[in-house]
Amino acid sequence: MAQLDGVSERSGDGLLDWRYRGRLIARQLDDSHVVIRASFDVRDFLLQSFPETFSVPRRFAKHMMIVADLENGNGDAIEDAVIAAWELQSDPARVDRDG
Repeated sequence: MAQLDGVSERSGDGLLDWRYRGRLIARQLDDSHVVIRASFDVRDFLLQSFPETFSVPRRFAKHMMIVADLENGNGDAIEDAVIAAWELQSDPARVDRDG
């Protein structure tokens, strides 16, 4: 993820997170799951299209976040979700439009 322009990787409590100018792109939850920023429309699409890859635990239901299963999920779909999160965070006006 750090290969995306302007994205920095940080570590805290042994877990990584990736940010664009301080804005969260994704955060590692454990060895096999990351939570990724997603507009509600993108989140709904990912849940419907890749139910084996993405989920939204109750604690994230009201937030623009989706959890990806790195071990069992579709790698291309996860990569696309991360790129969409980066695009969302790199265009602040888009956050207002999308969610």
